[in-house]
Amino acid sequence: MSIFRKIYAWHLTLLVLLLTACQPTPPTATSDKVSFMVFGDPAELKAYQTLVKVFITQHPEIEIELIHIPGQSDYRQRLAADFAAGTPADVVLINYRRLAGFAIKHALEPLGPYLDQSAALNATDFYTPALDAFYWQGQHVCIPQNISSLVVYYNQDLFEAAGMAYPQTGWTWDDFLATAQALTKDTDGDGATDQYGLGVEPEFIRVAPFIWQNGGDLATPLGLTLGTPEALAAVQWFVNWQVTHHIVPGRAEEESESSESRFQNGRTAMYLNSRRIVPTLREAATFEWDVAPLPQNVARATLLHADAYCLAAVSKAKDAAWTFIEFANSADGQTLIAKTGRTVPSLKAVAESPAFLDPTVKPAHSQVFLDEIPYIFRLPLVPGWVDIEEITSAELQRAFYGDAPVAEAMVSAVTRAAPYFTEND
Repeated sequence: MSIFRKIYAWHLTLLVLLLTACQPTPPTATSDKVSFMVFGDPAELKAYQTLVKVFITQHPEIEIELIHIPGQSDYRQRLAADFAAGTPADVVLINYRRLAGFAIKHALEPLGPYLDQSAALNATDFYTPALDAFYWQGQHVCIPQNISSLVVYYNQDLFEAAGMAYPQTGWTWDDFLATAQALTKDTDGDGATDQYGLGVEPEFIRVAPFIWQNGGDLATPLGLTLGTPEALAAVQWFVNWQVTHHIVPGRAEEESESSESRFQNGRTAMYLNSRRIVPTLREAATFEWDVAPLPQNVARATLLHADAYCLAAVSKAKDAAWTFIEFANSADGQTLIAKTGRTVPSLKAVAESPAFLDPTVKPAHSQVFLDEIPYIFRLPLVPGWVDIEEITSAELQRAFYGDAPVAEAMVSAVTRAAPYFTEND
């Protein structure tokens, strides 16, 4: 090659390099538009709308698309369908009971590294039981929004009409049963119960605290442990509310009107639930009501109820989504949601502030939820836990409505659930 051709080739190469350098950088897979999917009643939706509105005023560069699914069941179905299709919202609310099913598929972006680098949040700001519930394979996967527990809601008017003292911390199983029996009444003398002392859904998450209170446990890595004497005795005590003492509605009565509805309508004295029903009771209940801790037996125990903000692994707006999650879990963000009454804030500073403990709004004794935190137990993080829970609840209902002895139903639950533990070997 002549010297002139070499010079020409060198100039041509230099020209190509210069032109390439001047080309615009191809866009990366990022976005400043964040989709955010939630569930809840109108009061909760209004709070999330306010949350989004306030966030946008502080971060006008980020657009938030709020997707609202009213019912929890419909929300869970939509969530599963969206993740299966690879099109989930960027930010979603997930209960810790369902975390493992998503985490094992790597469907969620771990938020631990984001939390570690955050200037606004610190892990020590949160109640430990809530934060630990979203810990999976060495990572904090999601950031908890709340830390509720199972408590006793009670109708103060019915207690006063019967001349009975309100439930107090430290009451026993015997106290609880005697109270429910005294408040179960045939008010019109027709031989049918018009007022029940207690309302409860016969589900595994309702009986679980009483198993712990009786010195039992729910499961090991090898399977359910519902066949132990401690577990069987606790389940039998729970089942006897219906089959022996009739302090709760039977199957036909429950199908005609749920225990939750009966309590809201003032015809049930006590009702077991988490913080979830507070917004509804504030709006619908025409009687005075409050909350008390669960009764206790050989131990004091209650069940953790917690939802968290989670980030979809396929999100193309991870940085913007984290900015939103960070704000939502800040003191300002959690205060906005706490005002609906729905949540027990996972941030200590908010939970221990008037935003949550204001005695002028019901329940007057929200402190009960905070007092129960040291006694909170959580359900196992097992990928198939949703199915295990459904199986066990179905078997529990057979016993609860007198279709099978407790021992038979629990043995069946252990057997039917066993394959879901084997899958994790």
